[in-house]
Amino acid sequence: MNNLERVGIRGFFIVEHRDKTGKLIGIYRVPNGIVDEGAEHALDCEFGAGAQATIWYLGLVNNSGYTGWNVADIMTSHAGWTEFTTWTGANRPQWTVGAAASRQVTNSATIDFAITGAGTLKGIFVTSGQVKGATAGVLWSVALFSSTVTVGIGDTLKVTYTISIP
Repeated sequence: MNNLERVGIRGFFIVEHRDKTGKLIGIYRVPNGIVDEGAEHALDCEFGAGAQATIWYLGLVNNSGYTGWNVADIMTSHAGWTEFTTWTGANRPQWTVGAAASRQVTNSATIDFAITGAGTLKGIFVTSGQVKGATAGVLWSVALFSSTVTVGIGDTLKVTYTISIP
């Protein structure tokens, strides 16, 4: 099999975790799993007549009540996880990318989550739905931290997300 036959889409997050004084708590590299809804949406938009989602947003996965994510999860139905919503803002932060280069796209400035309530995170997700806590939109991917991440009031998560086609 040559390289042209092994094309696949991959993504990963780099999350820089800082406390309220700006001290670095940790840096996490988190590969994502693209769910069926996200993959089918991409195929419909690129090769079919599907409507393109031109804006994507990031959200945080709460560890509280987490039982698992599934490749069949969609934004309107993901029974194994809920969104962690105790951070500043009514809307999820937008993932803004530059032009594709070297077979990848990424955000040039970090996407920052200013934490307003203590909790434990399980992961991060990408959706076309803007409103924090809502279930509208297309679910693109879900990524889990290698172990849970405890956040406190005043912490900041600075996120970079990259999608590549190797």
